[in-house]
Amino acid sequence: MKQFSLDDFKNGQLLLLEKPLEWTSFQLVNKVRWLIKKSYGIKKIKVGHAGTLDPLATGLLLICTGKFTKRINELQGLEKEYTGTFTLGATTPSYDLETEIDQTFETKHLTEEKLREATKQFTGTIEQYPPVFSALKKEGKRLYEYARKGEEVKIDSREVSISSFSLTRIALPEVDFKVTCSKGTYIRSLVHDFGKALNSGAHLSALKRTKIGDFAIENAMSLEEFIDKLPPKPQQE
Repeated sequence: MKQFSLDDFKNGQLLLLEKPLEWTSFQLVNKVRWLIKKSYGIKKIKVGHAGTLDPLATGLLLICTGKFTKRINELQGLEKEYTGTFTLGATTPSYDLETEIDQTFETKHLTEEKLREATKQFTGTIEQYPPVFSALKKEGKRLYEYARKGEEVKIDSREVSISSFSLTRIALPEVDFKVTCSKGTYIRSLVHDFGKALNSGAHLSALKRTKIGDFAIENAMSLEEFIDKLPPKPQQE
């Protein structure tokens, strides 16, 4: 396996990494930065990511180094593809498994036909409210900071674009899905709204980002594979 050189990272690398479950995107960026600095015996290197994944999501994270950090805004704007599972009949405050179930709902009225029909309401340009348990900022604080303190905060809706939304397995109360969407789309909110449209509740129980533009998870490295491409001993610049 070809190893990276220090010049590779300084001149700019676009790394396709698979984010582990329960890691934040920032933790993976910080780990990559630390590994580069340790491996080459340097004090600083620019490293950033092009699009956050929630801690309970896995999948593709684009990490830029050196001069490529200037491309982050461009990469963040690319269309994204996700696969995952949601559970019908119950909601959580965070719209996923980060928080406990707060309400349960009847699901006997749900049929495969109703589920597939409901996906049509969520394709094209739609209005969406981000989850209160999110890293978006409001008046200098992240929304989850308000949520964890039980403070109410007004959240503005945003316009997002869903290119496709298909259900790939229906085994109630679980449903597997695939979504292709624009920057800024919250899959947790999509699932929450989908449950409401069916007169039921729903929460996200698994999520994986599989594509960002033409970059695919099949071409991504695990953290261990990335470490294997670094020098085994620290070098001096």
